[in-house]
Amino acid sequence: MQVYLNLVKNVLENGLRKENRTGIDTISYFGAHYKIDLQNGYPLLTTKKVYIKSVIRELLWYLSGVTHIRDLRKHTKIWDAWTSEEKNWEVGRMYGYQWVNWEKYNLNPQTGEYRREFINQIQEVINLIKNNPDSRRMVVTAWNPSVLDEVALPSCHSFFIFNVMGNKLNCHLTQRSGDIALGIPFNVACYAALTQMIATETGLQPGEFSHYINDAHIYVNHIDGLKEQLQRSPKTLPQLEIQKKPFWDIQFEDFQLLNYNPHPPIKFGVAV
Repeated sequence: MQVYLNLVKNVLENGLRKENRTGIDTISYFGAHYKIDLQNGYPLLTTKKVYIKSVIRELLWYLSGVTHIRDLRKHTKIWDAWTSEEKNWEVGRMYGYQWVNWEKYNLNPQTGEYRREFINQIQEVINLIKNNPDSRRMVVTAWNPSVLDEVALPSCHSFFIFNVMGNKLNCHLTQRSGDIALGIPFNVACYAALTQMIATETGLQPGEFSHYINDAHIYVNHIDGLKEQLQRSPKTLPQLEIQKKPFWDIQFEDFQLLNYNPHPPIKFGVAV
């Protein structure tokens, strides 16, 4: 995707070197934004190979709402760096838990006791799209200040909004922090797949993916790999086919990636 290469080029040329908690400096740029037309294909990076199986496994893990990676790591180790066997592979109430199990406490006026209930934000969005497609309140947040001290990693992709224009479903993602080499290709592919899933469920077509990154950064040990990608020409985007079935019944086997012919992989180290 040329838009991704433009992002890389912009950060390298206009970013500032900063220190951070990982001990590996970044070249950081404030306020990057771009859009991708999902009608042009599934936005899986072609200037290096991105492992679609890990993307889809991660997305389904989010939608499960679980707070551990014990099942996820049977298929991909992308979250291993943020927890351990000693911690029983727990990551806390982050991302997917907040998506589908946002906690709400209701007071029983008769007993004076509070009862914990849960909000499935994804289902609420689906309901709005079906019943009130002109709504401007199709919002999902993964940023919950009350759990920041207990989670493995405060949510980087923290807030996303859906929008219906005609027969198309658009998605905007606000990201507090974005690792351009490793995280952003996964984030784009994840939210494009989620948008396609919800569009199918609601009888719409995927529209645009809009992406704002507050701190768009490149770790200094990723610069050479990204410069290599800048020398590569983007290829035609693949297509993602998803079996048409009820949203919450979709499983890994229901996804099929077609015509993906990327450049070779480039290995980037994870900064934890």
